[in-house]
Amino acid sequence: MKIFENELVYIQKEESEIPWLKIFTKKVCKEFSDCEKETREEIFRLLYLIEKEMIEYYRPEKINIASFGNYLPQVHFHIMARFKNDSFFPEPVWGKRQREAKLELPSFEGFVKRLNAVL
Repeated sequence: MKIFENELVYIQKEESEIPWLKIFTKKVCKEFSDCEKETREEIFRLLYLIEKEMIEYYRPEKINIASFGNYLPQVHFHIMARFKNDSFFPEPVWGKRQREAKLELPSFEGFVKRLNAVL
């Protein structure tokens, strides 16, 4: 589900038990260093704003930011709010499940509304 878009990037929600967004470049670039300066700066701006809003809205234990692109060789960043009682914590969300979690979090729609106000 796309929640934001401009001429350089777009942001999608990753379906997960935790709040998880992904920022993609519109221009297909294999590596971050392949991106134009304006795109790199926009990614950093968005990473900062998303992290700050996730911290304030969800009050997570930790924010994880990752960029892999092994399966999808296009520049994209993952931003995830992590909680001590999520299914994988303290492991990465791609790691071994630690427990069966049932998180009770504020609505994602409320978060998106708040995020769009600062984007």
